[in-house]
Amino acid sequence: MRWLARLPLSLLAGGGVFALIAFAALLGPAIAPYPYDGIDIMARFLPPGPAHWFGTDEFGRDVLSRLLHGARLSLLMGIGATAVSLLVGVPLGLAAGYYGGRVDESIMRLVDLLISVPPILMGILILSMTPPNPWKTAIAVGFIYVPIMVRLTRGVTLEIVAEEFVLAARARGERPWYILGAEILPNAWPPIIVESALRVTFAIMLGAALSFLGLGVHPPASDWGLMIAEARPFIVEAPWVAIAPGIVLCITVIAVNLVGDGLREVLDPRLKRGRR
Repeated sequence: MRWLARLPLSLLAGGGVFALIAFAALLGPAIAPYPYDGIDIMARFLPPGPAHWFGTDEFGRDVLSRLLHGARLSLLMGIGATAVSLLVGVPLGLAAGYYGGRVDESIMRLVDLLISVPPILMGILILSMTPPNPWKTAIAVGFIYVPIMVRLTRGVTLEIVAEEFVLAARARGERPWYILGAEILPNAWPPIIVESALRVTFAIMLGAALSFLGLGVHPPASDWGLMIAEARPFIVEAPWVAIAPGIVLCITVIAVNLVGDGLREVLDPRLKRGRR
């Protein structure tokens, strides 16, 4: 357990909270006290109490059950979107940083074009073309963050490509794909992993914003952003319906940010030397 004591407090705290949220998302339907779409008009707008810990909404649906069900969609949104940005952005960034010249110029001009469009506007543009569903929303959010991942990977590649072990691989006549996969990519992972952890939070928030605008999941499905959107007309009459998903969303974002900060302390050699 000594290795555990050497981990940053931010990583332990954020990782613990996020693990609880992920556990709740995984077992959401099994541990939810009520069906997430169970309607009971006689129980509408009940305040938090023993029967309904987080109260009920305008249809008498249990808010806690909807939160647990929505956790799975929200986390899949963030993790799925980040995976898409990695699968597309990392290869493009490696190619731009390694080959340079026209390859670098072509990729980076396209990146500059995409990054100039606000993320929420880009999401609306992509999702307005096809009927929205959770997977399409995750893919759309992932493509929105591709330019950021390309820039990061390209910058790291430019630093590594001048190292002696890369020059030695070139002198041995190794193929470019081998140098990129075996020499550059393993050394580029630490900053990419840290950035990916932070991208998860932005993807969750952007996915919630798109659901809030009606471009994510549709009722009766449950999503934290959709729950906040549905609670707007009743914010005075039943504030708990909007406060509960808002608090859970904030806690999730803070936890993942703490994980990202902790990973940066563990993986960044400059910060390691500073702690010593």
